[in-house]
Amino acid sequence: MSFFVPGPTEVRPEVLAAMTQPMIPHRSAAFEALYARCAARLQTVFRTTRPVYIHTASATGMMEAGMRAAPAGRVLSLVNGAFSGRYAAIARGCGREVEELSVPWGEAVPLEQVEDALRTGRFAVVTGAHSETTTGVLQDPQAITALARRFGAVALIDSVTGLGGAALETDAWSLDYVLSGSQKAIAAPPGLSFAVASEAFLAQAASQPARGRYLDLIELDTFAAQHNTPATPAVSLFYALDVALDRIVAETMEVRWARHLAMQHVVERWVESGEGGALGIGILAPKGIRAPTVSVLTIPTGIGAERLWAAVRDRGVTLGTGYGPLAPTTLRVGHMGEHTVQGVEHALQVITDAARALTS
Repeated sequence: MSFFVPGPTEVRPEVLAAMTQPMIPHRSAAFEALYARCAARLQTVFRTTRPVYIHTASATGMMEAGMRAAPAGRVLSLVNGAFSGRYAAIARGCGREVEELSVPWGEAVPLEQVEDALRTGRFAVVTGAHSETTTGVLQDPQAITALARRFGAVALIDSVTGLGGAALETDAWSLDYVLSGSQKAIAAPPGLSFAVASEAFLAQAASQPARGRYLDLIELDTFAAQHNTPATPAVSLFYALDVALDRIVAETMEVRWARHLAMQHVVERWVESGEGGALGIGILAPKGIRAPTVSVLTIPTGIGAERLWAAVRDRGVTLGTGYGPLAPTTLRVGHMGEHTVQGVEHALQVITDAARALTS
């Protein structure tokens, strides 16, 4: 069975095998060396010289960690899908007053609207998704952060299906706070999350009174300086991450980004001038704002998203179902991590064969 869901993505056998290594004490030189190796190579992935925090939690944990460490005040949440909406929900759960700037799923939030909202001076924090996993829409974290800073706010960026597959330049883009998880384009098992905070963001975090304990960025920073974690980590997942990062660094980020774009372009050609389009299948996100890691396909009612998903699965390929209100009309093709152009071409041929069978 080939696995083309938008996370957790395919994990190579050697990455899975790494988890069978014997346990080691997390307060040991051996674990400190393991943490240091992973953190140093994650700096390459994030394109940063800042510390990269590695935590045993889903990426949602690092979303909450950022919010709990953010400056006091009202939050502007840029919502264009379920996961950008999750950040708004997390902010409310942390006791924040939240205003959502929402657009229909499949669109990006216009920067002009972000600027108009920030110009009011009501907001201390902006949240947004670099790559919205539910819609396959890519947004510009550099522009969002620059606007937030211009009006005295900070930006918290979810790059869960961005990091490792879509271009991300933490330092060059002067990002305040950006987070991701292990199970998407990093191609490691689920269960670890990563974050980078700017020096200024971390400095102000020290004065925030409700950072919690397990998700406290100041605590994470203190232990990261010692190549360790505040609480007992999932050592087996660190072993897997270590091997996965070897492959990423050997490939180089530029080549990895190019490979993800090439996979995106294969899907686009299949829809725009190939069998997919001839069958009435489209892409939800408009050209120019499509994520290189996940494509959301719109499925004609005559074929049916649920029927097509099942027919494709029966032919040995698992796709992602549509999410939330998009479930009846869309399917998601995750082309991230260790997937290849050839693998995506095979998956699209399976989709073609299944769709033809359903319409014959």
